[in-house]
Amino acid sequence: MGWGECAMRGNRRGVLVMLLALCLLTGPAARAQGTSAALPAAAATATPQPETVILTGEIPEAARQVLAVAVGELGYAEGPNNLTKYGEWAGDKNAAWCAEFICWCVNEADRLHGTTWLNSVYPNYGGQNTGRDWYITRGRFVYRRGNCPGWGYQWLRGADHLLRKNEYIPRPGDLIFFSYNAAGDTEHVALVEYTTRKADGELIVHVLEGNNPSAVQRNAYSLNSSQVLGFGTVSDVVDTTMRMACKGDKVLQLQRRLARLGFLEEKHQTGEYGSNTKQAVAAWQRIMDGKTVNGIADRETQQSIEAAIQRLEFESPDTWLVEED
Repeated sequence: MGWGECAMRGNRRGVLVMLLALCLLTGPAARAQGTSAALPAAAATATPQPETVILTGEIPEAARQVLAVAVGELGYAEGPNNLTKYGEWAGDKNAAWCAEFICWCVNEADRLHGTTWLNSVYPNYGGQNTGRDWYITRGRFVYRRGNCPGWGYQWLRGADHLLRKNEYIPRPGDLIFFSYNAAGDTEHVALVEYTTRKADGELIVHVLEGNNPSAVQRNAYSLNSSQVLGFGTVSDVVDTTMRMACKGDKVLQLQRRLARLGFLEEKHQTGEYGSNTKQAVAAWQRIMDGKTVNGIADRETQQSIEAAIQRLEFESPDTWLVEED
């Protein structure tokens, strides 16, 4: 994916930001749980308005490893005609290489640590929309405006309300996808390093990115930018409305739950939301108090089914079975 028509350019924060990033990746901040800490005084004076780093809990190991590799690539510049080692690794040495840079970093982390993050936590891709669709299929794409085309409204896991615009705070290791057209096609991607809040409440997403315009560098984007489409997340943080023709891991999970509750036959656990799944969802909705029966697995329906599964597991004798040595 290339940089496209976008004219945004990031301000460089140099050594101060490098130190801040290292603190996020290796220091106590990386282990904080749902708190926030102010930027160092020197870093705050380097920007027109002080910013506060938003800490979002423990950074997953995959994110930590990939970010460390990406930081080590800062300053790498392309050669003539987009020539990069990232494109060469991906099979096209002259590719517009924003996605190729991230995938290379994940592969390098796997090589260094003996892990398998590529194609499990992160997609291996280079084409327009491919990365976005990979995350959607796995139930890990958060739309900034909270509505997934072809699916429906989203909500953060466990929330009692639908996802509000800009409610999700990007976390270290997430991918941020940009779109510059009304169709929502992805044109650029970057790796989230951390997110800050300005004094006026504006959220700023700080990223590591390639192909902007010709080197690996740090950049920063307002979360409220209309060009920010959404985020591919490292962790399972969002649920999405499901309906006819939806396909993916979350659909299969729903089908398995319905089957366990006796509402769907095992043979219909396909990962595709077809007529049998719609009928099973509608049957469940009929036993929900005051619920409209439409066969669409919205927030209330999914959470009701999940709660029933949790009760079933709690009441199962196997839950309390104690094994003796």
